[in-house]
Amino acid sequence: MVSLVPATTDSPLAPATTDQPVTTKTAADPEPGAAAAPTDSALHTVAVKDPQPEPPAPQPTEKPAEPEEPEPQNALTKQFTEQEWAALKEFRKQLPEILADAYPEKHDVRLTPITLWGVELNPNGVKSAKESVVLMKFLRARNLNVSEAREMLVNTLRWRESFKIEDVMKEEFDDKIFGRVGHIYGKDKEGRPVVYNVYGGNTKEVFSDVQRFIRWRVQFMEKAVMLLDFENIDQTLQIHDYEGVGLRSRDANSKNAASEATNIFGSHYPELLYKKFFVNVPSLMTWIFWLFKPLMSANTLAKMSVVGSGPNAIGKALLPHIDAKELPKKYGGEAPDF
Repeated sequence: MVSLVPATTDSPLAPATTDQPVTTKTAADPEPGAAAAPTDSALHTVAVKDPQPEPPAPQPTEKPAEPEEPEPQNALTKQFTEQEWAALKEFRKQLPEILADAYPEKHDVRLTPITLWGVELNPNGVKSAKESVVLMKFLRARNLNVSEAREMLVNTLRWRESFKIEDVMKEEFDDKIFGRVGHIYGKDKEGRPVVYNVYGGNTKEVFSDVQRFIRWRVQFMEKAVMLLDFENIDQTLQIHDYEGVGLRSRDANSKNAASEATNIFGSHYPELLYKKFFVNVPSLMTWIFWLFKPLMSANTLAKMSVVGSGPNAIGKALLPHIDAKELPKKYGGEAPDF
């Protein structure tokens, strides 16, 4: 009888075994009903066909928009419309180029604030409500067209430079000639200065030197503008008195002076007029109003009224705008005449 001895029994580390025969199962005899184990190549194929999803690539993050700096406000800027604010912001950005165009000989002008009508225009982005009010005048005069408003402001700054405004403001004019021609007297019901131009005096003396008259008239206008604070008040009310002015007094000099003054104020003093009344105008001279119509914008014309003569007729037109205590008696009010 032959004994069956396992081949591993000669190893001292081999575990003890029983005398039962060992049945070896091969890959060719799988367990009934059991699934075949996947091979390495099969596993590799599965991995290729079903890869792990890759993490999404990081998306570039947009830099959040910086909050817009709030606009300084006053009583006048609070009346601006959204459309006006949009035009103003674009207009203000162009201040450095505007100043460079106006003063090409000044190399540092892009960084240097200037003063217009007592208000600082700052090209360095420093905002002020008063500056906004002044800039808006040029925009409104050009129907919010930024390009046209820019041209108007550049031309105004150039004109002030060539006209030598600072020198004109220091000039003294003969009070005997011009003392009765212009008066700034009282305020209207909203606080606007009331400016009187009286042309019924010695017109030949007044207009004998047209350029002298223009310098006086510009100085007078500047004095009126200096009364505006551009916080609550930014316009004047004007009264032009033609008492004593006849057809024969309208010589070539007076016509030329009136035409030049109208052109200057229309081109370089935009939106500073609230209303203008022509009083004591002889019926035969109402044509004067229409004579200058082509020189004025429709907006300016809408602010003008031709009034009859005498305190009753004049007062009827002016008292709705000017309190009786602020209006001279000869114009239908209760204040002393000047």
